[in-house]
Amino acid sequence: MTKYKIIKGLLYAVSLLPFPVLYAFSDFMSLFVRRFYRRKVVRENLSSAFPEKSEQELREIERKFYHQFCDNFVEDVKMLSMSKEEMMRRITFGGLEEAKKRHDAGQNMHFLYLSHFGNWEWISSINYYLQPWCTSSQVYHHIYDKVMNQLFLDLRGQYGGVNIEMKETLRKIMTMRKEGKNYVVGFISDQQPKWNSIHHFVPFLNHDTGVFTGAEQIARKIDAFMMYGRMSRPKRGYYHLEIIPMEDHPASVPENTLTNRYFEMLEADIKEHPEMWLWTHKRWSRTKEEWLKRQEEGEK
Repeated sequence: MTKYKIIKGLLYAVSLLPFPVLYAFSDFMSLFVRRFYRRKVVRENLSSAFPEKSEQELREIERKFYHQFCDNFVEDVKMLSMSKEEMMRRITFGGLEEAKKRHDAGQNMHFLYLSHFGNWEWISSINYYLQPWCTSSQVYHHIYDKVMNQLFLDLRGQYGGVNIEMKETLRKIMTMRKEGKNYVVGFISDQQPKWNSIHHFVPFLNHDTGVFTGAEQIARKIDAFMMYGRMSRPKRGYYHLEIIPMEDHPASVPENTLTNRYFEMLEADIKEHPEMWLWTHKRWSRTKEEWLKRQEEGEK
């Protein structure tokens, strides 16, 4: 794919620039991105999620968010040329020993709840920390632009992890389980489902929110150890993901318990650092009222 090779080559050349130069570009870029890229969506999301905050407080969150958004862009480009040593210095992981304990006890599938918080693309480097006893895997949503889809597949897969397209999740995970190998599978579960994928609603950031339940449903089928990834940013260009145990045996708790708990934990993280979550998507455009109406019409 000639177009892909050209674009990747250009981005690779940019990635060779040192971080201070890339962050200077991010600072400059954020001034313009904030003006033109989905500002209306961001403002509507922030004001509805935090009705108690003043206009000044909301604008400050917005400003910081666009800085984080642009930092993510240059950090993701930098992935093209970052060495293993630099990546492991810039993102660290805590709590992996809990998954190792389950592995040693014979539990070979471990599910990790993630979100669009901080720099989620860098998390794919977790495979450096898991080897040799385990392999990482990440569920991804196909990007319609072929060039961008391939670019992100390459970025995520360069650390040795396995990419799983969302629509193939159950089949692929069942195959992986039968192989008897050990996997930590990351699920980014905070995005908005399509209408036919909504089966549960949770209170989340002042909204009755339709959510994905697939991670929990599959975990209940295969007895996967469930974990939550809490990301922090100690300083610019450095991240830490603390892995928090949630449940050893998902089928032992009532259905949707883990989905509810995931969104409770994520909401707490967002409230503490709202600028680190991705506010540019129309997260609440599918309401429970409209969903119930569609359900009623489908039953007639």
